[in-house]
Amino acid sequence: MKGSYIFEYLNENEFKKLERSVKKYNMLAYKKLVFEFYPEMKDGNFLGKLVSVNSKENTKSYELKLPTDDLFVRVHGEVVLHYSVCENSNTIILETITPESLLSEGHRQELQAYKGVMISKANQDKDKFKIDLLNMLQNGE
Repeated sequence: MKGSYIFEYLNENEFKKLERSVKKYNMLAYKKLVFEFYPEMKDGNFLGKLVSVNSKENTKSYELKLPTDDLFVRVHGEVVLHYSVCENSNTIILETITPESLLSEGHRQELQAYKGVMISKANQDKDKFKIDLLNMLQNGE
């Protein structure tokens, strides 16, 4: 069913913090999200992978992967928008963006980069180790 959908939030303050963090650390993903994905979703073209269907409440949950650097994905995982669609009320409920812990930390304090990849201050040594290991595997050392 195509139509005009509106956005609502599971927790607007937290979602906006995550969104601003994506804007700060991954501008390409933010631009795609705001200028391509959101308008498509408002028009009723739901993007991403259908994760679950709740026929009782007539809702569908989706996961939409945002464009991200390959090394970032290997270290921290995909940047994914989680949202639900309630077809009864024509609303899209924006739930969260993962990796939540890294994006939340990036909102609270400036993240550092190591070899071009954002690293968490909480897991700094672990992230550096992963980046070094991936670089060694890639260079065949």
